[in-house]
Amino acid sequence: MGSPPELTTGRLFSSWQLDVPALLLVALLGTLYGWGVLRLSRRGGSWPPVRIAAFTLLGLGTLVVATMSALAVYDHVLFWPAAVQNILLDLVAPLGLALGDPLGLALRALHERGAGRVRRAMTGRVVRLLTFPLISTALVLVTELTVYFTPYFETALRVGWLHELMYLHLLLAGCLFVVPVLTREEALPEWCTHPVRAALVFLDGVIDAVPGIVVMTHGTLIAGAWYLRHAPSWAPDVQRDQQLGGGAMISIAELVALPFLLAILAQWARTERAETVALDRRLEAELVPAAPVAGGAGEEADRVRPWWETENSAVAQRIRQQR
Repeated sequence: MGSPPELTTGRLFSSWQLDVPALLLVALLGTLYGWGVLRLSRRGGSWPPVRIAAFTLLGLGTLVVATMSALAVYDHVLFWPAAVQNILLDLVAPLGLALGDPLGLALRALHERGAGRVRRAMTGRVVRLLTFPLISTALVLVTELTVYFTPYFETALRVGWLHELMYLHLLLAGCLFVVPVLTREEALPEWCTHPVRAALVFLDGVIDAVPGIVVMTHGTLIAGAWYLRHAPSWAPDVQRDQQLGGGAMISIAELVALPFLLAILAQWARTERAETVALDRRLEAELVPAAPVAGGAGEEADRVRPWWETENSAVAQRIRQQR
């Protein structure tokens, strides 16, 4: 394998290579998503443009950058591009795909039978187990540590099909955590309310920094035999290269945590507003004048007792305490 030219700022943005399996995956996901948007539009519905932009630009765009940009051109001779590749596939691409809410789109675009199949798949025992928040977070961490601290990564550098499989492995591991947390459908247990989800995202942001810290501070070279043999003359010291990769992993992980948390908080605010509107409508419906009592001579017509005076729910008790 010939050594590529020295990596400069210009080549970082201008160097590209074709990755057929990755391109086919991007085309498949984009086609299915576009079909769902078109089908929903033909049925008289609409899909938010911001979700389409998140899915295509942040989700699919990150897949293209990770697998076909200069990161892919130089990942066999420098460690830090490979580290950035992996963190983009593990964290950034899943975030973009999840913000597009493909599950919600599928349920709205498909007929009742197809939507039922999607719901059954989402609530199946295996999917529930893999997407259980603590398990999915552990899977992301274990995946990253397995890639770097077993022969997995160095073998993938030598074997093309395994390299592609590693890309897919990282992407799926990230999606198992991110997509259920951000979807508007009930893909998580009932106790995973928005405050709990926000806490889980914060915890995940801390955990996601662990692989980068370990990589940056690890005394043994990761895939050292490979990079010592293939490092070009213009490359930095291999140990320094690994430290750069670990630092990039930490930086990207922490940068992703903020928009992830903001997305959860925005969902939480929308849910609270919707519940408030529903409660106001119920109050208006309950506070209707009662029919005048026959033979009554009171100054005002009696009114029906409001629901919060007769029900024992938590909401009713809270309203009684405030009045």
